[in-house]
Amino acid sequence: QVQLVESGGGLVQAGGSLRLSCTASGRTLGNYPMGWFRQAPGKERDFVAAVMWTDGRTGIADSVKGRFTISRDNGKNTLYLQMNSLKPEDTAVYYCAAARRTFSIATMPAAYDSWGQGTQVTVSS
Repeated sequence: QVQLVESGGGLVQAGGSLRLSCTASGRTLGNYPMGWFRQAPGKERDFVAAVMWTDGRTGIADSVKGRFTISRDNGKNTLYLQMNSLKPEDTAVYYCAAARRTFSIATMPAAYDSWGQGTQVTVSS
């Protein structure tokens, strides 16, 4: 099992930027996807972006394409989500997740085995 700890959330005005971090510890990550999901109150948990830990392939949701960028630092076991041009509809709890049963970018929450505690992102209009 891998432990994940997110940081970097907060309150920002529309048009602003935030960078989320997720530090992993525990098992070796291997070439599995790590991703970011978000969940707004009363809504399902939605895919935001994912990256294959070893080869760096990425996938990103259409709703954030061109505004958000996912990256990772293998040496620091840390995953990042750079969020620019934030909109009020980006307001949600953002979760980091790690998979160990799939060797491709996965967009469904059920494909992921480990989750962080979440970090709140609030974008004011």
